[in-house]
Amino acid sequence: MPYKRSFIAVMLAALLSPMPVFAVDDMTPEASEAKESTAALPAQELTPKVLYQFLLAEIAFARGQSGVAAAAYTELAKTTRDPRIARRAAGIAYYSRQPQLAVEAAQLWAESDPSSVEAKQAYWVQLASLGKTDQLAESMAKVITAEAPQQGPALIQLGRLLARSEDKKMAARVVEKITAPYLLLPEAHFVRAQAAYGLGDNDLTGKELDMALALKPDWEPAAILKAQLMMADPKASIDALAAFVKQHPNAREARIAYARALIEGKRYDEARAEFSSMLAADPERPDLLYSTALLSLQSGDAKTAEKYLQSILGKQFAEMDSVHFYLGQIAEESGRVQEAIDHYDAVAAETQHFMQAQTRAASAQARTGQQAAALERLRALELAMPKERNSMRIMQAQVLASGGDYDAGYKLLATALQGSPDDPDLLYETAMYAERLGKVDVLERHLRRAIKLKPDFAHAYNALGYSLADRNQNLDEANALIDKALTLQPDDPAILDSKGWVSYRRGDLAAAEALLQKALAVRTDPEIAAHLGEVQWRMGREAEAKKTWNDALKAAPGNVVLNGTIKRFQQ
Repeated sequence: MPYKRSFIAVMLAALLSPMPVFAVDDMTPEASEAKESTAALPAQELTPKVLYQFLLAEIAFARGQSGVAAAAYTELAKTTRDPRIARRAAGIAYYSRQPQLAVEAAQLWAESDPSSVEAKQAYWVQLASLGKTDQLAESMAKVITAEAPQQGPALIQLGRLLARSEDKKMAARVVEKITAPYLLLPEAHFVRAQAAYGLGDNDLTGKELDMALALKPDWEPAAILKAQLMMADPKASIDALAAFVKQHPNAREARIAYARALIEGKRYDEARAEFSSMLAADPERPDLLYSTALLSLQSGDAKTAEKYLQSILGKQFAEMDSVHFYLGQIAEESGRVQEAIDHYDAVAAETQHFMQAQTRAASAQARTGQQAAALERLRALELAMPKERNSMRIMQAQVLASGGDYDAGYKLLATALQGSPDDPDLLYETAMYAERLGKVDVLERHLRRAIKLKPDFAHAYNALGYSLADRNQNLDEANALIDKALTLQPDDPAILDSKGWVSYRRGDLAAAEALLQKALAVRTDPEIAAHLGEVQWRMGREAEAKKTWNDALKAAPGNVVLNGTIKRFQQ
């Protein structure tokens, strides 16, 4: 007696593991949260032929014969019209790089499960990849027709999908076709504007937006995109949004865009006033709280920023990783190290701030004597992100140095350099540790190699020039190297310090003092102060030199260079 469909359902549930077909998003946030379509499955008997095809496809796929598997599954999908089999066929055809078979299977999937957004999108992606513009437009047009009387929102949804296409010309052709019957709808012109914007045709974008706004004068997305077109002239963009908001005071999204445009135009006080006003009306809205917090940070008001950021925690907010990152920064700068680390660890992997959060956490641990924990964190990052291996090794060496173990840091970098002998940053860092250990020949060899590999490496020129000047050797070459560094980074305080120091070594005390004063004004640094005090002492202004040193000692009482300089002159 043949088995009925219920047995097939059991077989499929056991053997057909869920397999993502294409990297496409649902058309709307609501659709993305919806459960998988529960299409009516066909009443299909499990005949010997069906079972044979099913097993043939699975065994072929397990053996790596994806082409055979895709063909067998597609034939089985034609026979059964089961959307799960069609989905499997489309996925295997896609991964085995058989585009014609993939589009056929995706079409079967869409036809067998007409309510599935994922199936339609998979089919459209395949049509787009093959350049089948007419077929794609025809399929999308059917969806729009079926959405009556909600054809405007349907156009917007399909426009968003097409905007993600890498082939902007193909997307524009499809948009033109699917919007042609609906030019009395503002959404049709808006979608056309998006397609033109993707092509970089700002004139056409502006014309289409004007038509959309003529049909729907209070439409915020069109007004916002029109202002975005003017970003080359920030004042024009701000004025356009200001006029729209004045005419439509309840246009909340446009008002937010206006406030953000004020930030782009560096009109921070006006932006802060706008966000404060919006917050007064809607005090729990996370994006307003977040923007106000960043404005507070920008103005140096960390306390207020922290209050707003803390109030976002526990809410639904797309940029929660950024919230934790900024809270971590605030806590770290306030000396609350463990709280900072907890926030940094809340930043999810593969997000914008993840790497910076982890490295800041490691630095915070190292500064507070937790070298072992910092090294463990950095080694884990190195394993998780092999492309960042060299930068992680550099940070590990810094952690070792913070504990006084320069030798271990040098050996770590020297080993890394064996695997990446032409990495300029690795050469530079290894040279700096070599200098600490008195390996002057290694320092010079690595810095000259770094300069050869990276001719605009300002700090390599500076380090080599300073090293020569500090040892009072080859002062003309040292001066030339430092001058080269200054042409690349004219206001860098470390390079200004080196230029002052080489001027001192060459006997030009007045020039040395002026350069060192300038460097110290840019950055309060104990080593610059040590150099300036020495120059002042040599100029016969001992009281002034002592004051320079004593002021620096208050901020950095344990600095080795500063204390060594003072000891040499005040014994």
